[in-house]
Amino acid sequence: MIEINWLATALALVAGMAVAGVWYGKAFVALWWRLTGITPEQSKAASRRNLVQLLVANGVTAVGLAFGIGIASAAFDDDSVGLALLVGFVAWLAFSASTLLQHNAFELKPWRLTLLNSSYQLVLFLAMALVIGLL
Repeated sequence: MIEINWLATALALVAGMAVAGVWYGKAFVALWWRLTGITPEQSKAASRRNLVQLLVANGVTAVGLAFGIGIASAAFDDDSVGLALLVGFVAWLAFSASTLLQHNAFELKPWRLTLLNSSYQLVLFLAMALVIGLL
């Protein structure tokens, strides 16, 4: 039977929101604006709607990772942090990085934007997996 720690999943969501806030709100916001052509004013105007969408998307990611980690833990009889991080990495590579790469390539987006967004997703998945794995 797969066991999901819902407190860990909720805390993973909090960690994911923190990663997003630091990544796009502080550390790389100017680079992201330049690469996307979005202005600070446009970002501010859309911020409430975007935060709701981010919360929902990160919630789905946290639950998906919790289930994936739970399945892997049951399959390998291993509830280590290392396994949780491996699940996070594989989920990022198989679903996030590969999807973002193909969409951005066909949409002719700058490779630096693909790298920036994909790196964010990697940090997001690993932070969430770490929280789930620790608890």
